[in-house]
Amino acid sequence: MVESSREVIGRHGTSSVERRYYISSLPAKPAALGKIVRAHWGIENSMHWVLDVAFGEDECRIRAGNAAHNLSILRRIALNLLKNEKTCKLGVAAKRLKAGWDVRYLAKLLGLPP
Repeated sequence: MVESSREVIGRHGTSSVERRYYISSLPAKPAALGKIVRAHWGIENSMHWVLDVAFGEDECRIRAGNAAHNLSILRRIALNLLKNEKTCKLGVAAKRLKAGWDVRYLAKLLGLPP
């Protein structure tokens, strides 16, 4: 088991400690295990950070039945559509806003005629 912790200072000067755990049955040396853990968290952060920032996934209060899972799938589909659109040099959050404002851009994202 590997434990990683960091201290976070909030906006109002309050501090909190965040802990992450990585459990593995792999018999590895500390340096090798450190690389494995960092690679795992790198993938985790790169995938979920965008969903949280652009779609507010962590703030979602939907929990009934399959709704949370279904909404998560829709968010990932939307994220893939936004990432695959290369003509507009904007970030995912800005592309999402543009798609909400511009029907032609939304049609382009969805592969529909304008």
